[in-house]
Amino acid sequence: MHKLVALFSPPLDITDFETRWAHEFVPLAEKMPGVRRVAVSRVTGGPVGPAPFYLVHEFFFDNRDALVAAMTSPEGVAAAHGLMSFAPDIVTLMFAEHMEEDRSPDASHR
Repeated sequence: MHKLVALFSPPLDITDFETRWAHEFVPLAEKMPGVRRVAVSRVTGGPVGPAPFYLVHEFFFDNRDALVAAMTSPEGVAAAHGLMSFAPDIVTLMFAEHMEEDRSPDASHR
């Protein structure tokens, strides 16, 4: 799998950010074709105190081609414009290859 990761630094106005993120970005981004899974993490700190991030928003795709197709689709372009209208200085976007292994005690019995 591949994913698009959006890392958000702490916003100056949390209420404005949360409103615009939830109502302007999320509805557009989650309509991108090929999205298989979405994960949102609210950063609560790091091992030695505060962390430099506020929010992590991840969009999972079958492969890199699907990710690129989603980003260049009309929905992806609209989501990018929406994001840049309120968070250009606090967001870092990156692509990542994603591997995952289930380590729960029940995983070996499946």
